Amino acid sequence: MKPAPFTHHRPDSIDEAVSLLDRYDQAKVLAGNQSLGIAMARRIETPDHLVDLSGIDELAFVETTPTTVRLGAMTKHRTIEHSDRLAQCLPMLPDAGGKIAGPSVRNQGTIGGSLANADPAGNFPTALKALGGTITLRSNGGTRDVDSKEFFINDGITECKSNEIIQSISVPRKPFPIDQTGMAFVRLKRAAQKWPIVSAATAIRVDNPDFKNPMIKEARIALANAGPIPLRVSAAEDLLEGDELTNDQLQAVIDVVSETTDPSEEVHADSTYRTEVAGEYVRRSLEQSYARARNADEIPWTEH
Repeated sequence: MKPAPFTHHRPDSIDEAVSLLDRYDQAKVLAGNQSLGIAMARRIETPDHLVDLSGIDELAFVETTPTTVRLGAMTKHRTIEHSDRLAQCLPMLPDAGGKIAGPSVRNQGTIGGSLANADPAGNFPTALKALGGTITLRSNGGTRDVDSKEFFINDGITECKSNEIIQSISVPRKPFPIDQTGMAFVRLKRAAQKWPIVSAATAIRVDNPDFKNPMIKEARIALANAGPIPLRVSAAEDLLEGDELTNDQLQAVIDVVSETTDPSEEVHADSTYRTEVAGEYVRRSLEQSYARARNADEIPWTEH
């Protein structure tokens, strides 16, 4: 099947892009074309006008300062995956980017497109939820910032209005100084081009990385494909902070995760199985993060 007829617009500035969205009420925004193009080919989506952001160079960038990381919405997955600057300060982002589908998708897909698509199994929505990021939206009326906790409303639905585009994403560095922090993004996935059954993104900051069992000062836990939106498990985070990581703590976290998750049914992974896997992969991710935070010589579990 081919897409329904549409008019293609390729603006070369943000101002032109949002003006087109104001002019055409039913226009759709094209970012990396890894999701919308498929939906249009199947005629699930039939927009009359398509606003293609690929010509807007100002939307593709990686900026790091001592306090913040900023990414342009049209920054490609491969750019994030191979960014040395991000690997040094927020390694969860390149870790998550490198685990998206296969090379062809990572070469074209963008972080803005991933966030706008709002698939509950998406890597970047989950990583951003764990890191406490903010999404900057742009319209003809200016910009507004939306916390990642509020941005995702339901599967495929976000706070981004029809006359807005995602302009950039910012993540604070202060909660996780790299010399005291470990991060991990792990997932259970059957094939490269399929969504993961579940993913777990975690970050841990410790008081003294030179100790064998340092105290956890701050923890973050987020899950993909465990509910209708990426899930931040704050109650489990609270159990970890103020103590070292122990088996008893991990079991308590697994119990909270099991109570919190609300996964959908799938042919190859029913909700009971996915709930069990979510707890196990949170455990693995936390063990990785804790080992990295204390500069351990060996990581207790690695993904194959």
